[in-house]
Amino acid sequence: MTDITARQSTDITARQSSVLQLNYWRKDLLEVPTEVFNRPEVEVLILADNRLSRVPEEIGNLRRLRMLDLGHNQIADLPETLAQIQDISDYLYLHDNRLTEIRESLFARMTKLRYLNVSDNRLTRLPNSIGNLISLEEFHADGNSLGALPESFSRLTALREVHLRNTRLQEVPECLRQLTRLNILDLRGNHISEIPEWIGGLPRLIKLDLRWNPISGMQEGEKFPNSSCRVLL
Repeated sequence: MTDITARQSTDITARQSSVLQLNYWRKDLLEVPTEVFNRPEVEVLILADNRLSRVPEEIGNLRRLRMLDLGHNQIADLPETLAQIQDISDYLYLHDNRLTEIRESLFARMTKLRYLNVSDNRLTRLPNSIGNLISLEEFHADGNSLGALPESFSRLTALREVHLRNTRLQEVPECLRQLTRLNILDLRGNHISEIPEWIGGLPRLIKLDLRWNPISGMQEGEKFPNSSCRVLL
């Protein structure tokens, strides 16, 4: 089930197959409804596009969550208890909030998570524990002033897509060199001036987007030797 399918539901409580979801999309909420925490069997919880400024500690009691959508709110901090949801696997949407940091503990045991979006927050760094997300296939962190990635990012070898548009990178992060399953790398709008030779050796890379960077030494449409990767400049 995709996030689009979930958001199209008009009922707050719905079942698709055997999956219980609670959908509070665009309900103009200021607080997470207390009734949520009376449903420990819920697997999909959508709280996107509200006016939430905090997430209660009780969120950690929803141990069966597979997908959690907190995008497009006003959340500035995440509770420590969120790290207790170890079986979250499908999606974790944290984008378009006011997060300034992510606790080291948050990702420590989320080894099943496949999709993570932290775009458009106020982050200046990612926690080293992000390297524990060993099942991660798609990662978005656009619009944060990161400047660099932690070395632990190199352990995310299941990644197929990495999106780091407008993150103040000065160079292509060396830790991406280990991501041999990577298909799409989006580095638009940074301060990158050179393309490292090793990037042409990523065997599954088909799209490298470097538009709006001060790149020199490569022309639009040019390809790496022995590579089918499309480079956008």
